[in-house]
Amino acid sequence: MVHPKLAEVTERIVERSRASRADYVARMEAAKSSKVTRSTLACGNLAHGFAACGEQDKNTLKMMESANVGIISAYNDMVSAHQPFQHFPELIKQAVNGMGGVAQVAGAVPAMCDGVTQGQDGMELSLFSRDTIAMATAVGLSHNMFDAALCLGVCDKIVPGLLIGALSFGHLPVIFVPAGPMPSGLPNKEKARIRQEYAEGKVGRDALLQCESDSYHSAGTCTFYGTANSNQLLMEAMGLHLPGSSFINPYTPLRDELTKAAAEQVCRITSLGSDYRPLYQVIDEKAIVNGIVALLATGGSTNHTMHIIAMARAAGVIVNWDDMSDLSDVVPLLTRIYPNGSADINHFQAAGGMSLLFRELLSAGLLHEDVLTVTGNGLKDYTQEPFLEEGKLVWRAGPEASLDAEVISTAKTPFSNNGGVKVMRGNLGRSVIKVSAVPTENYVVEAPAVVLHEQDDLKALYEAGELNKDCVVVVRFQGPAAIGMPELHKLTPFLGSLQDKGYKVALVTDGRMSGASGKIPAAIHLTPEALHGGAIAKIQDGDMIRLDAHTGELTLLVDEAELATRECAIQDLSPHQFGMGREMFAGMRSLVSGAEEGASIFFGTKQ
Repeated sequence: MVHPKLAEVTERIVERSRASRADYVARMEAAKSSKVTRSTLACGNLAHGFAACGEQDKNTLKMMESANVGIISAYNDMVSAHQPFQHFPELIKQAVNGMGGVAQVAGAVPAMCDGVTQGQDGMELSLFSRDTIAMATAVGLSHNMFDAALCLGVCDKIVPGLLIGALSFGHLPVIFVPAGPMPSGLPNKEKARIRQEYAEGKVGRDALLQCESDSYHSAGTCTFYGTANSNQLLMEAMGLHLPGSSFINPYTPLRDELTKAAAEQVCRITSLGSDYRPLYQVIDEKAIVNGIVALLATGGSTNHTMHIIAMARAAGVIVNWDDMSDLSDVVPLLTRIYPNGSADINHFQAAGGMSLLFRELLSAGLLHEDVLTVTGNGLKDYTQEPFLEEGKLVWRAGPEASLDAEVISTAKTPFSNNGGVKVMRGNLGRSVIKVSAVPTENYVVEAPAVVLHEQDDLKALYEAGELNKDCVVVVRFQGPAAIGMPELHKLTPFLGSLQDKGYKVALVTDGRMSGASGKIPAAIHLTPEALHGGAIAKIQDGDMIRLDAHTGELTLLVDEAELATRECAIQDLSPHQFGMGREMFAGMRSLVSGAEEGASIFFGTKQ
């Protein structure tokens, strides 16, 4: 029996999406075929398609009887999370050959690292890289050679982009193949402490660099619970991963066997057999709701308040922030993973991981069990964990109780009664706030505004002592249409230091914070953005602002008559329009929709 609120929100999503979902499904139904896809190609087309294959694969493809699996890879060896993908295509090809089919690398998509670009000019391309990746995915699959696809991706914009692109080919079965997290390094709490001490001038750059190097020290995903690990959780919750595969470390026998098993499974679920499981049937309204619930129950990345909307729209499903906020009211916080706690993602995995999380949510009626996944019918399969027995991959029932109650709790005794994501509303517009890592005594801040147009300006004010007071820092002209909505990670150490000194501080911005944003109450993704005349453009230094995370109130405490007469501030954005490739994304800045519509060039309307 599902929770009444889960049923209510799901039903209103179904009703809201009825026309768009029907249109999407009709297009996918028209595209599917019981024949191998390549059979529609002319001889010259097909010859080009397998020209570089070995003779065995050429002969297989000529026979028109077996599946050809397209690999869309986000491999590069600068991004630690994606470096392990270098070896995956060979594992996949061997596994698919063993199933009588062929696998080819259909295309490669860009994969930028927000950790490298954080606070740098290149970060202004980060959000737009998602839609670029979606288009690159479509280009790779557009050769019409493939009967199924495997998507190799982990990090922030890559997985959402891969899914948006793959949903244009939703008549194909698609499995997402993760690489897994790096082994644990310097504890995240210690890393945060050293970062803050550097901001305060207590330690030098050498100490900071050593700290960062000890934290991010090998191949694999960063171990804090930011957008990359939130992506993996989402893919598993929506039934696109093999059960329990999200957080297995790279370069281990179990990781390799899971990669091969994904390749074998995608061969079993093509339209050529009797267990056809196309992507468009896996990703529906219930799957999207399951993803939202899992994200809320774990205090996942705020970036997904945009990405989920965009991914859902690609499947003809329309969700909004009110849906997320209403679900958050009834979904308990079941995990404490940094920055919402001290444990990292490896500790979460050891404490019971995804199988225990699903077991708890299912028992509370907070997930739709009756969904189609890439492995079967129903999410109960995902309460199992993968193991190797004498070198053979098997799944066993996962733990029924937490192995560390400080990391994973129960639905009856949660860390919090709600998921910690709220919609903020008021005369400044609408925004979202993540409070799962914010102490409750900091939920309410009423203080004068300190208005900035560049995140770099905060450092000078901090060092001059001008921020030694209660304040609401307002950083505007950071929205998607203005400068691509970069993450404002540079703000965190300074604001954290002020909070530790005892000041009441908060952030209001039309930009983003890191997917691992923590203890500072931050109303982010504010829409309408400043560039498009949002009320944030009318805030002046010293204006009183009230942020109340209990009630969802975000109010500029200025008389409405006075506010109506104020002119919107303007800002020269030309320094942000050139360099690091930014000039090539002018078209995206002009087309992008607002944050609540997914900040996408594909869906929604221009702000």
